[in-house]
Amino acid sequence: MPIGVDYPVFEIAALAASGDGPIHWLDLGLKPGIDLGFFTLRYYSLAYLIGIVLAYWHVSRMLKAPGAPMAQRHADDLFFYCTLGIIIGGRLGYATFYTGGNTGVPSLWAHPVELLQLWNGGMSFHGGLIGVALAMAWVSWRGGLNLIRVADYVSVSVPFGMMLGRLANFINGELWGRVTDASVPWAMVFPGAGPLPRHPSQLYEAALEGALLIVVMLFLFWRTRARYRPGLLVGVFVLGIGLARFTVEFFREPDSQLQEFAMRTGLSMGQWLTIPLILLGLGLIVRALVRPELGSGTPATA
Repeated sequence: MPIGVDYPVFEIAALAASGDGPIHWLDLGLKPGIDLGFFTLRYYSLAYLIGIVLAYWHVSRMLKAPGAPMAQRHADDLFFYCTLGIIIGGRLGYATFYTGGNTGVPSLWAHPVELLQLWNGGMSFHGGLIGVALAMAWVSWRGGLNLIRVADYVSVSVPFGMMLGRLANFINGELWGRVTDASVPWAMVFPGAGPLPRHPSQLYEAALEGALLIVVMLFLFWRTRARYRPGLLVGVFVLGIGLARFTVEFFREPDSQLQEFAMRTGLSMGQWLTIPLILLGLGLIVRALVRPELGSGTPATA
């Protein structure tokens, strides 16, 4: 049952219910971008762009609610520096953690020019997270802001980009999951991954790191007084993203150059890098809950 380009991703459910064997990614008719004739606008690039713009819009809206820890001009600075942090941190993180295989020497560091070739792919979530953290630290230090409270506000909007990025991974047919069997009705055969059906782990990540965290973070900010407990929002985000990533890694195929590392250590590189996030998230939540709540009239920092 081939699917044309006009079929949305949710048609996967219909295919799975048909019982005709594993779904073939090629039958979905997905394309990596929009062909403009002289240029192909990649969905992965669009995901980054839309995610950043959506986060900026939402943070700006959050600042109009009582208790904001910063002014709009600080959000403008965050928009610029966090964008740099995502791109530079994501690329350097990928070069450091995910290249070089078992040699112990990151291959991209040996060829610095390739670091600039973003169109060849390769971005690390953990590297991007470090880049964003450094960007928030810089803006907070320069503006005399409370870093934890700034992180609280930024963290609420990050899952938008996470969800879009993982959906783009699926549309590109990359970062597929581990081999599975016919008991998984949505198992999928990806091009370049052999003839065996696999978990569409990109969709698992989009659901857990994106959609679920969006619901949780928006509810905590707009329906509770979580914003008045410094560190609670960013703690929930860090813990949530850590648990989601750790769980999905059981279904995601390790990068080819790191498969031996995963077999030797029992966990993938992504899971080892996620353990500190889980511990950090728990620590931030406990810290926030044992400290007194801020007053609801806390003014924005000018």
